Amino acid sequence: MIITRHGDVFAEISPLTTGQAPDFTLPDLNQNPVTLSKLTDPIIISVFPDINTSVCALQTKHFNVAAAANQAISFLSISNNTAKEQANWCAAEGVDMTILSDEKNTFGELYGLVLPDANLLARSVFVIKDGQIIYSEILSEMTNEPNYDKALEVANSVI
Repeated sequence: MIITRHGDVFAEISPLTTGQAPDFTLPDLNQNPVTLSKLTDPIIISVFPDINTSVCALQTKHFNVAAAANQAISFLSISNNTAKEQANWCAAEGVDMTILSDEKNTFGELYGLVLPDANLLARSVFVIKDGQIIYSEILSEMTNEPNYDKALEVANSVI
């Protein structure tokens, strides 16, 4: 899959989009481990390249509001920013949700989302139920926002 940035080719990846969701454990902002398989279904995973950019900020804020309104859904936001960068951004923006740091690209490699030359993760959204990926959206253009409504619709349909 070709990933573009402002229409220019940026990277090529082979993302995981269906089937078994690889289990992973990543630290949250307080360095507490969060493991996918220990979360309550359904789970929405929002992946963004860099918390300090406008589209990533919009995506994270949007899912933060959705997380507050949908207690039956587990929400994770993941980037490979450091936990300190993420915590500083959350404090400045008043965001209180589970954000995980994938500094070592553990999650990114399992899901095929690492943009190698930039060491970023491809913008994407997954819905997981019973350990299976039941919805995925990998955005081919880095500057586009995901289809929030569709991800929420799929997650709400399996509650």
